[in-house]
Amino acid sequence: MVYRRKDSPVWWGSFTDASGKRVRRTTGTAERREAQALEAKWKLEAHQVKRWGAEPIRIFDVLIMAYVKATKGVKRSADRDKYSLKNLYPFFTGRDLLTLRRPDIRAYMDKRIQDGVANATINREICLLSAAINYARRELEWDIPNHAEGMKLKMPEGRVRSLAHEEAQRLVAVAEKSASPHLADFIRLALNTGCRRGELLGLEWSRVDLKANLILLGELDTKAGRRRSVPLNAGARAALLNLARFRATYCPASPWVFAKKDGSRQATLKDAFRGALCIAGIEDFRIHDLRHTCASWLVSAGQPLPAVRDLLGHASVKMTERYAHLAPENVRAAVAVLDSVSRTGHAGKIRA
Repeated sequence: MVYRRKDSPVWWGSFTDASGKRVRRTTGTAERREAQALEAKWKLEAHQVKRWGAEPIRIFDVLIMAYVKATKGVKRSADRDKYSLKNLYPFFTGRDLLTLRRPDIRAYMDKRIQDGVANATINREICLLSAAINYARRELEWDIPNHAEGMKLKMPEGRVRSLAHEEAQRLVAVAEKSASPHLADFIRLALNTGCRRGELLGLEWSRVDLKANLILLGELDTKAGRRRSVPLNAGARAALLNLARFRATYCPASPWVFAKKDGSRQATLKDAFRGALCIAGIEDFRIHDLRHTCASWLVSAGQPLPAVRDLLGHASVKMTERYAHLAPENVRAAVAVLDSVSRTGHAGKIRA
């Protein structure tokens, strides 16, 4: 039968599946006749599975509900997944995964391209779809193909935008006058540690060791899922001491480094940061670019890429290589070796 729930504007269906289990499922429609037709289809499919052993219909909607439930509280990318699902759902809702083919997925990707969406965003959405299908194949034993696997758009070279030291000083000076009490210290910490926005805004005092001058990040705190320790220089330590004084004054029991006066976590500084950029006259700059700035300053000062990799928590030095062009002296010293080789002849004659 179909029925209405008090908390839902659409009709729901109730029927017995092939295993004899009572199933209650949303029809996704507010039209009673459409809901009844869909419920009748479900009952027929259940009968075919029970009577003839047919493979049951595997609907996209059911897949996503199962995957989200299974990964709740486990995945670090939960917020990003919500955004991806918001875009995937209208295109694939009601779709039978047994009939889903690569041209269907390509059609989705083409639509997103036409909407002006970045390749990286589209790749994340398809990757989520692929991960959900693999979960169903592995954990639910669904016999469905995964045509989303390996489908990726070509990625452009990573964007690197960094601040000059004078720009950074100007931005911090503006942030000091902001209505947001933590903006200046957030910028200082990001510039001096290279930590990601989420790593800082999700930081708890239990992971700050001011005696050892370290921030300790656990597996669930980092994008790469690897523990790492972040050393504190004088600038980072000063920012944390300012935040500690704020906590002692307004919310001494709060576990959060970036806390509001009531002790709750400061979830975002986006609007305040955007306003400070405008006043400081800095264009084409995002919060994540503070991390790029930290890396750029380190490489420009002669720090080796592996050291920068370890500080930023990159999975491999390949991610860090985007900053290599900022240290041309390293390459100049390398090619200078060829002069001595040419003079001594140890490596043979070098021809133009």
